[in-house]
Amino acid sequence: MHIGFLMDPLTSIDPENETTSYLMYECNQRGHTVYFLEPHDIYIRENEVVARMRNISVSPNLSMKKYWRALIRCLKKDELIFETIADLDALFLRKNPPMVYQTVEFLSSVSDKVFMINNTTGQIRANSKLYILNFPEIIPETHVSRDPARLRKIINNFGGAMVVKPLQRYGGEGVIKVSLKDQENLNSLINYYVRAYRAYPEREPIMVQEYLEEVQIKGDVRILLLNGEIVGAMRRKPRQGDFRTNIHAGARAYKHDITDQDRAICRAIRDSLRKEGLFFVGVDVIGDKMVEINCLSPGGIPRINRLDDVKIEVQVIDFIEQKVS
Repeated sequence: MHIGFLMDPLTSIDPENETTSYLMYECNQRGHTVYFLEPHDIYIRENEVVARMRNISVSPNLSMKKYWRALIRCLKKDELIFETIADLDALFLRKNPPMVYQTVEFLSSVSDKVFMINNTTGQIRANSKLYILNFPEIIPETHVSRDPARLRKIINNFGGAMVVKPLQRYGGEGVIKVSLKDQENLNSLINYYVRAYRAYPEREPIMVQEYLEEVQIKGDVRILLLNGEIVGAMRRKPRQGDFRTNIHAGARAYKHDITDQDRAICRAIRDSLRKEGLFFVGVDVIGDKMVEINCLSPGGIPRINRLDDVKIEVQVIDFIEQKVS
């Protein structure tokens, strides 16, 4: 098969700990032809969606470090392959947030001709943190606004700690915990996040969500779903002095056994994910509440593999081969 990976630059990846590198490695091990491209490599030629791609297929059975060095060497070759996207059998859309909408719009016109993980329409709908509002029964109390006065009133009325989240960032960037205990800084933070110095239509809406105390002791759980079914999970605990459970923010990963609560949450969203073509996603859970769905570049495979002695990437590529065939 011919499998493309649309992603961030290869030189920005830590291959030992990135899900994308494990997926690419498994494709290469099976003898598939693997291509690398970035969002700006997509364009239109004579009414067709084409891309500047590099063939990064290398010898099998290398260690991950040697494999990645071989990929980097492929980038130094002069030849670029100009191919229509529809000639690929499968395309992984693994660009970290924020989403590049123009690229996704280009790809939408061929989404019925090449199997994409995840579907472009589904990614457009679900890439924002707002997607969880489709499942109000299983999420914490959540508000979204660009009005500082309204946000302040929400926090005042709630009475307890809340979490402020920008809608389009990832890895815990910009996520802060606020409360009424710090009145002076609270107003300043809200004004800063919504960009209150701008005219109202130009401000940035932010999410304000109930703070779940359990996260400070037990952390959260990252669950990986493949076609709506659980394929692995890990618990993430924040580092000392922080409440964010993102690995990029310094949290640590621990082994986690799937609970009945986890299964119930995943059952509640399974049909919607399948309908949207969101085949490979990461779900973040605190206690019995879902706090986020990650569909752009969900991670966790390397750490879950090490904790559970499994190879989740094998299941993912098995699924791709079955769908393409």
